[in-house]
Amino acid sequence: MRVLIVNTSEKTGGAAVAANRLMEALKNNGVKAKMLVRDKETEQLTVSGLPQSWRLQWHFLWERLVIWMHLHLRRAHLFEVDIANCGTDITKLPEFQEADVIHLHWINQGMLSLKDIRKILQQKPVVWTMHDLWPATAICHYVRGCERFHEECSHCRLLPGAGQHDLSNRVWQRKKQMLSGQRVTYVACSQWLAGEAQKSALTKGQRVVSIPNPIDTHLFRPQDKQKAKMALGLPQDKRIILFVSQRVTDPRKGMDYFVEAISVLVSQHPEMKEQVGIAILGGHAEDVASRLALPVWPLGYVSDAQRIVQVYNAADCFVLPSLEDNLPNTLMEAMACGVPCVGFQVGGIPEMIDHKQNGYVAQFQQADDLSKGIRYVLAEADYEALSRHCLQKVARCWSQQSVANKYMEVYEQALRPALR
Repeated sequence: MRVLIVNTSEKTGGAAVAANRLMEALKNNGVKAKMLVRDKETEQLTVSGLPQSWRLQWHFLWERLVIWMHLHLRRAHLFEVDIANCGTDITKLPEFQEADVIHLHWINQGMLSLKDIRKILQQKPVVWTMHDLWPATAICHYVRGCERFHEECSHCRLLPGAGQHDLSNRVWQRKKQMLSGQRVTYVACSQWLAGEAQKSALTKGQRVVSIPNPIDTHLFRPQDKQKAKMALGLPQDKRIILFVSQRVTDPRKGMDYFVEAISVLVSQHPEMKEQVGIAILGGHAEDVASRLALPVWPLGYVSDAQRIVQVYNAADCFVLPSLEDNLPNTLMEAMACGVPCVGFQVGGIPEMIDHKQNGYVAQFQQADDLSKGIRYVLAEADYEALSRHCLQKVARCWSQQSVANKYMEVYEQALRPALR
């Protein structure tokens, strides 16, 4: 079986990381898997880039320009919206021609247009992994409580002066036309996202299943904590709370709640100010350091996988207070390194953290409870048991073999003529 995984980026972003891990998992389990990307960043032979031309950059710029015009020339929400009005026809490429199944991942920002996707659907069986809700909505990736996609998108909260026939409604109609008479197998990375996707009028009549992302446990695994702290310049006499985000100031990642939770923790347990520190991995870490009531070590943005593993292993507790999230790679990575995690009861996070077994699930948007979770992991629970249960959860649910086997079943069903 030959599978072509299609994603905008080769390495940048959570979807790219997940797509790469899936490709490796499939190859390690007998599937001939390749990737096709717009932004090729390495010399890896099983990853092909789109033929380079000025059109690739123009597709991205043109889509942003159209969105910007509909936002009345405002930058707010400019990168929360995708309309897939332009892209590249990949059906003539040899990678497409030789594939048995086309596996779409995150294909926005000028990679594929809705017209391009329609053309793919007409020629090959398609599996589409949803890293967010965009395939099941008109233009947004995260609905933030909006339910219009259950029937038909319009009056979009992201558009100024939105109405019945706004940009979201026009893109909705184009997506309906794209899917008309075609079959797609949607794969959500969490049961939560699968449930949300099944509510969409766009997915009616289509198959929606839930399969988590895989992780390479040969790479992400426990190491000596004290050595990891020493290598990163972190204090060996303090317990380290870790916060990770590609951009730590992204409101969706919940930094405001993290700041409040740390303040509560210190006010209720002042002795922790001498015992605990915070490491922040991601861009703009310096911008938030002064807001936190504990000593902070900004680690900046790190792309080297070995160093990222070192960062996780230096941590004693990983906190992810996301306000909306699917199946975060960062939680999976931390748990694979034996680090107990704390997060809100939202999205796919409660599927990953088993409350008071491998971490703590706090009530949504409750900084006080988030603080209790951090305290529980660092000072109240049997830490070794939490860590052990993390590793057991990873091996049981997210191993390469387990995930690859589930996807192979999906591919085989997509190839059956009866399902076409």
